[in-house]
Amino acid sequence: MLPSSRTQLGLFFILLCPANIIGLWWAVGSPLVMDPNSICRKTKRLAGKQAELCQLEPEIVQEVAKGTKLGVRECQYQFRFRRWNCTSHSKYFGKILQQDIRETAFVYAITAAGVSHAITQACSMGELLQCGCELTRSRAPPSPTAGPGMEGTAWEWGGCGDDVQFGYEKSQQFMDAKSKKGKNDIRALIDLHNNEAGRLAVRSYMRTECKCHGLSGSCTLRTCWRKMPHFREVGDRLLERFNGAFKVMGGNDGKTLIPVGDNIKPPDKQDLIYSADSPDFCSANRKTGSLGTRGRVCNSTAMDTSGCDLLCCGRGHRDETVVLEENCLCRFHWCCVVQCRKCSVRQELSLCV
Repeated sequence: MLPSSRTQLGLFFILLCPANIIGLWWAVGSPLVMDPNSICRKTKRLAGKQAELCQLEPEIVQEVAKGTKLGVRECQYQFRFRRWNCTSHSKYFGKILQQDIRETAFVYAITAAGVSHAITQACSMGELLQCGCELTRSRAPPSPTAGPGMEGTAWEWGGCGDDVQFGYEKSQQFMDAKSKKGKNDIRALIDLHNNEAGRLAVRSYMRTECKCHGLSGSCTLRTCWRKMPHFREVGDRLLERFNGAFKVMGGNDGKTLIPVGDNIKPPDKQDLIYSADSPDFCSANRKTGSLGTRGRVCNSTAMDTSGCDLLCCGRGHRDETVVLEENCLCRFHWCCVVQCRKCSVRQELSLCV
């Protein structure tokens, strides 16, 4: 693997794989906040723009860590019913990142999107000195929505619009950093493409929100601002791109990517791309990063990826009854406590054999 890929792989290990971090800096899903100085101090491979961020803007690195965690959680949600469920187990996850498969494409895209989203959100919340709300003075006012009672309504930009361009640029600066030696590496081109697809899944789908102002509920003035899509929407959109990902190979010039197959249109900037076929993830295999599906909960009646036939790879499943405790008979007591009892619930589960 060339230096560019090693640099980003090293970053992923630092951000995603707590087992490889002395002192367990942070774990996915835990409230422990990562110290940005630790990332910069321990990650010797960081150089160029990444090192510059570490030295001059450590608070941005803090948001990079938050964005990475956001991306991992979304990856695990989107793949919860698939043979590969975006496990964060370090020994297996690292093997996934070393391959040019669809799953790696999604990880790179959702992580770059998470970093962009987290930094932009921090700007809007006033948590970063370098940025704030989006500047909208030079932008044309939004077009009024057609409908009764909207004639003559004044429009203007206001509120606190999300400065998605700042988040986009910082994500690009940190996630796309690569050495000059690797600029023609096919793997580097694929990774850079998927990073960009992730960021565009945020930037290209900004929505307009408005609030009416006027006496007695009238809408004589409408203030509008731009907001990012919810990150679940970003994950859903990237999963669609994952399902329709393009297989590519390197061109003869070493600088271009060519789709594999006849009469296939070139992928656009928002498509995910890969160059190698994925393993089936049916059996545990450390070499490919597969944990296998033995013992996974499946749906015996579903026909999709969560169904036992597909998830269990044709090996079959067994039914098991488990007893779970859950809150029940909850009551609100003034003021302001909700008290619940614990009830035992029997649940039938189907598990892959």
